[in-house]
Amino acid sequence: MDDKRAQARAIFDAGVAAADPYAAVAASLSADLFDPALIVAVGKAARRMAEAALVACPGVRCIVVTNYENAVPMEGAEVMPSCHPVPDANGAAAAAAVIAALETANGPVLALISGGGSALLPAPAVGITLEDKAEVNRLLLGSGADITAMNLVRQQLSRLKGGGMLRLAAPHLVRALILSDVVGDDLSTIASGPTAPPLGTPDLARQTLTRFGLWDRVPASVRAHLEAAVDPGPLPPGVNRLIGSNGQSVAAMRAACPGAVVLPDPVEGDVAEAARLICDRAGSGVTLWGGETTVVLRGKGRGGRNQELALRIAMEARERGWPPGWVCLQGGTDGRDGPTDAAGGLVDAGTIDRIGFDRAAALLAQNDSYAALGLAGDLLITGPTGTNVADLGVLNRP
Repeated sequence: MDDKRAQARAIFDAGVAAADPYAAVAASLSADLFDPALIVAVGKAARRMAEAALVACPGVRCIVVTNYENAVPMEGAEVMPSCHPVPDANGAAAAAAVIAALETANGPVLALISGGGSALLPAPAVGITLEDKAEVNRLLLGSGADITAMNLVRQQLSRLKGGGMLRLAAPHLVRALILSDVVGDDLSTIASGPTAPPLGTPDLARQTLTRFGLWDRVPASVRAHLEAAVDPGPLPPGVNRLIGSNGQSVAAMRAACPGAVVLPDPVEGDVAEAARLICDRAGSGVTLWGGETTVVLRGKGRGGRNQELALRIAMEARERGWPPGWVCLQGGTDGRDGPTDAAGGLVDAGTIDRIGFDRAAALLAQNDSYAALGLAGDLLITGPTGTNVADLGVLNRP
């Protein structure tokens, strides 16, 4: 069993390594030279992306906005820490600095964008406070909305999202190198698309909030803004290039385990349904997948979608009577799942026994997968990875 757990971790690590942001940026800039006057790096992989960019473009002003875990000072750049997944005052200060730099840039801009950038760079539209926007974010995170729906709304409440960087830097060209944490790699969804067209309109944002039962719960300032907002017109031109994705990481896991089977479609949607789908489709041997699930919060526990998916797979396997010898790893490539220090879970046939079936079910009902997996000794702890391309999974069945 220890060998299977170690193998699962090695396969997962191969997927994370394939999303190395330094190597991706270095390769892109060496292949296609660009001489920017300003570098703006935003997201969980921002620091590593900026390091590579400054090697290729030394001496250029560089602003890095990333999550607290990755916000280590670096020579030649202004590193600004911010909060994820709920925006905070440091993020607002970072957004103000980025806006000022874009508006005063004296030449082209190199934007380095990775997952997490949406929450890390909050720039509320006029009339909306940071607290109001944070409340919308909290409501969306607990509603079961997928990342596309969340970003459609957030774009309509922001000065930077949905192409905002292009408008602020005009008439100078913005060229973006993008590391995708979104299934399908829609550039308008990654970090809420600061260099891409918006996903929708104010009217669609209203419909989305209504669909998830949030319209009457969001702050009055948000409702007023969406009811009065008008189309700002076409975006200035920009150049976007995708340099890393979840699909590339899944391919790297497959290369690390040549006999493995890859699920034909990314694992998405409700975490409980995803657990059943994985258990339905996984045969003997190693099965791999990527994707990003959603969780509807019904309790007050701690955890995240990866921890809950791992725990639900363990419960499914127990209820289906799978024989001993199976192992499953489910983890976020950024190294942090929800508001915890875990990346996900690494479970096996003994997980539920180590927790206790009734206790596992009760903790799961409270969305307290962190506590449950902690009792089993099955939390996946990687530490911050410096990258972010959504989630990866490995299941090995005898």
